[in-house]
This record gives sequence, structure tokens and C-alpha cells, in this order.
Amino acid sequence: MQRPGKGKTPRRPGPKKASNIEKDPVGVYCRIRPLGTEHEECCVEMISSTTIQLHAPDGLKANRNGEYKETQYSYKKVFGINTTQMELFEDVAKPLVEDLIHCKNGLLFTYGVTGSGKTFTMTGSPGEGGLLPRSLDMLFNSIGPFQAKRFVFKPDDKNGMEIQSQVDALLERQKRDSQQSVPKTPLSRQKADPEFADMISSEEACRSENVDEDCCYSVFVSYIEVYNNYIYDLLEDAPYDPIRPKPPQSKILREDQNHNMYVAGCTEVEVKSTEEAFEVFWKGQKKRRIANTQLNRESSRSHSVFTVKLAQAPLDADGDHILQDKNQVNVSQLCLVDLAGSERTSRTRAEGSRLREAGNINQSLMTLRTCMEVLRENQMYGTNKMVPYRDSKVTHLFKNYFDGEGKVRMIVCVNPKADDYEETMLVMRFAEMTQEVEVARPVDRPICGLAAGRRHRNQAFRDELSRRLEERGGPSTAVDDPVLLNQLIESLPALPHCELVDPADDQTLPRLIEVLERRHRIRQTMTEQFNKTANTLKSMLQQFDGQLNAKETFLHDQQSKLNEKDKVIINQKTEMERLEKKSKTLEYKVEILQKTTDMYEHDKRSLQQELESREQRLQRELSERRRMEQRMQDMVTDTKLKYEKECERRVNAKQLEMQNKLWVKDEKLKQLKAIVTESRSGPAERPEKPERPSRERDRNIAQKRSASPSPLPTAPPVHPMHRRSHSAGGEKWVDHKPPSNLDVDTVMQPIIPNAIKVSTPNEKALSKCHKYVLRHQELASDGEIETKLIKGNVFRTRGGGQAVQFTDIETLKQECPAASSRKRRSGSAEGPVQIEDIENRTPVASTSSSHGYQKRRKP
Repeated sequence: MQRPGKGKTPRRPGPKKASNIEKDPVGVYCRIRPLGTEHEECCVEMISSTTIQLHAPDGLKANRNGEYKETQYSYKKVFGINTTQMELFEDVAKPLVEDLIHCKNGLLFTYGVTGSGKTFTMTGSPGEGGLLPRSLDMLFNSIGPFQAKRFVFKPDDKNGMEIQSQVDALLERQKRDSQQSVPKTPLSRQKADPEFADMISSEEACRSENVDEDCCYSVFVSYIEVYNNYIYDLLEDAPYDPIRPKPPQSKILREDQNHNMYVAGCTEVEVKSTEEAFEVFWKGQKKRRIANTQLNRESSRSHSVFTVKLAQAPLDADGDHILQDKNQVNVSQLCLVDLAGSERTSRTRAEGSRLREAGNINQSLMTLRTCMEVLRENQMYGTNKMVPYRDSKVTHLFKNYFDGEGKVRMIVCVNPKADDYEETMLVMRFAEMTQEVEVARPVDRPICGLAAGRRHRNQAFRDELSRRLEERGGPSTAVDDPVLLNQLIESLPALPHCELVDPADDQTLPRLIEVLERRHRIRQTMTEQFNKTANTLKSMLQQFDGQLNAKETFLHDQQSKLNEKDKVIINQKTEMERLEKKSKTLEYKVEILQKTTDMYEHDKRSLQQELESREQRLQRELSERRRMEQRMQDMVTDTKLKYEKECERRVNAKQLEMQNKLWVKDEKLKQLKAIVTESRSGPAERPEKPERPSRERDRNIAQKRSASPSPLPTAPPVHPMHRRSHSAGGEKWVDHKPPSNLDVDTVMQPIIPNAIKVSTPNEKALSKCHKYVLRHQELASDGEIETKLIKGNVFRTRGGGQAVQFTDIETLKQECPAASSRKRRSGSAEGPVQIEDIENRTPVASTSSSHGYQKRRKP
């Protein structure tokens, strides 16, 4: 048994690329799908085979000039609405399949808005097979006669390929056949998969002509999807647990020894025909995530990647077996990618999981655009920016293709309806920009140095050998065989060289008769030996016939035993079917119970959530009620304290006011009584004046509770020598006497001629006069009432109203004789009681500055 060899994935010779390496731009093709209905508005027009034009639909906002801007985009080729799947395959996918056979990698992906026909372009429908089934058909039509037996090539789970010996491959095939012989339970209600014969007709089949016949080939396929930026294997046969179903496990990306990215643990299935490959594809397609949205009835919610891996190794020098050299094994792959369409949630009205899916799809497509833009900028401007491949699983998986590991081609699918105008315009811009990205052209690698035509020569030798064996084992006799006839003739004595001239020749005829007799004897001897050998062979045949009859009897006995075993097996199969039916019934019952349990659990969770929400609401209401009660109590307490303070203040003020009035009246009566008594009895000793209680307190309270507003601090007097009242003139005055003022009953009273007396100033009175005087009373420091005359000029304002500017203050003060006698050092209390009217005049500067106090009234 030879040691299995291991193949490597082809890649560039080194990471550093020389400056003379040829590069090819990314091939971008555009395909326009037909409109859904004839009445829909179209916004895409095909100008030529390489150019399309976008028209702004009606109702869209115009540009600044009031015109709608029409944009044109150019691609490698544009396919119209009448393009067939076969025409698209001939121009786009067929060269990639030929490169796959010639050990070159390829990447083909569809890109566009949701509902633009990407999945139809890649997969197709019955009667109109897409790029994927046509690529498989072309591949197997080309390498079909040169395929290796199953399990000769085996993946090593590290993105490489191993070669097994004939014995190991045979054991693997027997193991597979034994596993497939176990009958599987057919699934009820299972939808029939579309057959490959329904996808592509026999007339459309194609093949590659340049296939190396001196190699053996084997095809492996894998199918993955990228859902919410997680990779899942669609061909993985996970055990199904109906009671506790487990979600599929995501896969991770790894890098092999050649720095190529691959999906670790991905299932790779070896297929030997187009039908088998398409069956494997449809098995994974049924697991792919699709959903119904507002824009697409079957919208792909994930990016799918179908990888076709072709392993090939040359034959040995004899052209009979595969060359067991790991350095001569080549693995090439073709990735067919169906990207999910970009969509706007405002149009699809996605919610919940659909909204999350749309966000991840748009994010991965945005990462793809960013990578393309960075690659284009690095190539055009010579920068060395890092390309963000790792931001998305899709770009990270195909990193090697953009770094020069094969051809890259993109098909932009366009929906011409007007509703997709803005999204289509963004897709067109990105696709046109992608054409400027260049990818290094893969280099052809020679497979081996052996002579060509080894398989053909070996096949010709085998055909000739089989023909000769068939001729030797046929019904012809030994005489008919020219080889045996020549050997027989050569064993007989040779005839002498003689020439008969006369029939009576006595010398030549006896010699000839003697030679013929000798040959006759030899022939009789050979005949006897032949008969003896025939009899021996006949006896041997009879012996073999007896042995054969014994073997037949033994075989008959064994056949009877085998029939009995078959009956037992049939009974066991019947029992197994009965048990399977019973198991199905129990599984169905378990499923019903599980659904019922799930329903009850769901109801229980919903009721618990509702109970918790109501308890939370009740707690919030109780806390809100407690806060409201506390707030109301605080407000009541604050209001109660406020009103208590206000009542106490008013009571104290009223009490003080009444005490002042009572004291003033008492003083007046005492003074009047003293005057009357002195006028009758003459001079006598003046009685002591009773002290007013709580003088300081009264002074403070009176200062606070003035009957009228206190004047501002006075400025230096304007006329210090003038002592006469300004009210002596002929001007008209407004005499403002508040109702709270007291009558002092003094002899000297301020008399103002031509005055209008008011208790509250008004606009009418101010408009008729030029002067204004305010009578203000307050309690002096000695407890006497002091009257101040605050004077001012009346003038009109700009708004039409009246304003007062105060200019002068006159003070009228009343003093008690007893109080003045206390200030004297000598006892001069005798004498008549003098009542003085002291006029203190403190003028205020008549300016418009902040020192003057103006009283304004608006009209």
C-alpha cells in the first residue's frame, strides 16, 4: 500500500508581485429583467450592447435647474430583457468553467437590489436553467470519461486533497454502499425536487474540447450561506431531535498553509454526475433562509456560496493508475455566489428579525463597496491603505480572489421599474467603479513531464489484448488457428527438393514415397498421442463434472438455508416496519404533546408577563399616590405657615397703627389741656410727658409700614439759601394726599393755591397741571409725626402719557416742648409752650439721570 499523497490549492508563487505581472479588470456584466406588468413605469433604457441609461421617474424632485438628469453607465456587456440563460452562460460562465478545468480559480457573483432577478440568474427555473446547473453540466460533459473512481481523492479538512490507494478507496466504497443499503423512512408531505433534466434540454448541452486526457478528475461540491454575518453549512447532516431541536452551528474561517481562506469543518460531497451534483445543491437550497417581504415574495435573507472544487492528478507512465505524487495533484475551485439584495426598510416595512436581517445584508454589501473603493484607490494612486476584508465574512472569504488567485466576474441585475430608481442608481455607480479594480492574471502551471497520449496507448493495448483472448477462447479448432497450423507443419519432416520430369522416374518417386510414408507414420503417432491426451482430458472432465455435481448439491443445500434466512429477514423487516409505524405514531403524538406544551408554556409566559406588568403598574401608581399625598401635605403645611405669618404681620401692623393713633390723640388732648390750664392759671409747672411704650419697636415698624413710598436718597441741594416754598407761584398743582395721612391740627398748614386735590393720581389730573406734590407722613426718631412734601415737574412722554420728575422735598416737623427741654443742660422748663413749624428743604437735582425718580403713567 502506497502512502497517500496530498494536493495543494494553486496560488501565486509568492506574496510579492513583480511589476511585469499582467492584470485583468474585474469583468462586470449587466442584466435587465422584464417589468412585472406593462403598465409599470420604466426608468432604465439600453443604449447599446455596453451602455445603459437611467431616467428619473415622474414625481421625483428635479435638480437645481428644474431639469431631470439622465445618467449613463458602461459595462463589459449589457444583456437586455430578451436575453436567454444560454446566451448569458456562453459569455459569462463558460470561460470560468474552462479555466476551472485548466487548474485556475474563478469567482462569479450576482449583485443588485432585492427582487432584481439574482437568484433566477444563478439558479434558474424548470426549462430555463441558470448559470449554476449549466456550469455543472458543462464540467461533467467535459471530464465524464476521465473521472477517477469514488474515494480515490479525499479532502483532508485543511483545504487540501489526499490521494488514497486502490484498496483504501475500495474499502470506502463498500462502506458507503453498506450505509446506503439501510432503508430510510420516507418523509410525508415532502415537495418533489426539480429534476436536472427539466432545467436544461439536451440540445443546450456543451462541453470543453481542451481537456487533458492523461489526467484523472474528481469533483467535490460544498454549499454554505452567510446569515447575519455568520457562516452556516447547508449540506451538514445534523441529527434531528424532535423534542429539543438544536439550532445549526456556525462555522469559522481559517487560513491554510498557502494563505488561502476556507470554511473550517465544511461538508464537501464527491459527485460523479450532473444529476447527483444538482441533487446535492437542491438539498442545501431547501435549507437556505428566504422570507416574504413587501418587495419580493421569496426574498433571499442570506448570501449563498456554492463551491465546485475540481481535483486532478496525472496518470503514471503506463497510463493505467494515478500518479502517487502529492506535488502533481492540483485543486481548482469555482465559487458561484448569490448575494442577497440591498433594500430599504422604509419600503419593505421590515420589523423584528426581518429588520435585523436587512441591516446585516446592507452592512455586508457596504463592506464590499468599501473594499472595492480601497483597492481601486491603492491601484490608481499607489497608496497602501489596508483593505477592510475582515469587516464582513463575505469579503474575508473571497480575499484571495481580489489578491490575484483567479478571475472575478460580477453580474449586476437591474429591475427597471421606477420605484427602484434610487437604489438602482447606487448599484450602477458601484458596479461601474468596480470595473476599475484590477486582479492579477493566474499563471498556467504544467502538470507533469510525462509523454502525452498515455491513456490512449493503454486503452489501445487493452482492446487488442481482449480481442486476442476472445479469439483464442472461441469455438474454432486447432487447424483453423494459423499459428498452431504453422507449428504442426514445421514439426513434420521436410519434403525433399525434387523435380518430376518423367512419370517413370525410378529415383525421385521412391524418395518422395519414403518421405510421405515417414510423415504419415509421424502423423499417426501424433494422432495416437492426441487421442490418449483426449481420453485423459475426458476422464479429468468427468471427474470435474462429478465434483461440480457435488458442489451443486452443496449450493442447493446452502440455497435452501439462504431461503430460510430470507424468510427470517422478511419477517424481521415486517416487524421493523410495524415498529417504525408505531414509532411514527408515537413521534406524532410526542409532537402534538410538544406543541400543546409549547402552547401552554407560551400562554403561561404571556400571563406571567402580563401579571408582572400589572404589578409594576400598580407599584408605580401606589408610589405616585404616595408622592402626591406627600406633595399635598407639604403644600398644605407651607400654605398654613404662609397664612399664619401673613395674619400675624397684619395683626401686628394694625395694632401698631391703632396704638400710634391713640397715642397721637392722647398727646393732642394733653397739649390742649395744658394750654387751657396755663391760659387760666398762669404759668405753672408743666407735668411730665408720659413715655410712649416700645419706642424702638414703633420706630422700626413705622419705618417699614409707611403710608406712601419712601423717597430716594437725596442729592446735594440745588438752592441752599432759598427757604420759601415753591408752591407760592402761579402754576397749577396736583395735590396728592393719600387717604392714610392723619390730620395733625397744626396752626401752620401747607396751603397750595390753584391745586387739584386727589387721593390717587390719574391721567386726567396730571394732564391739566404742571406741578405735582405728594404729602407723605412718617414717624420721626423722637416719636413725632413728620410730614414731607415731595414736589416735581409734570411733562409729557413720547408715548403720549404723563411723567413726573421729582425735584424738591419740604419737611414739616412738629416738636413737643417737653422733649426740647430735656436736651438742655439747665432747667429751663418754665415758659410758654412753643410749637415750631420747621421747614427743611432738600432740593433734588433736576436731571434725567438715575438719581431722579420719575413716576410715569401710560395712556
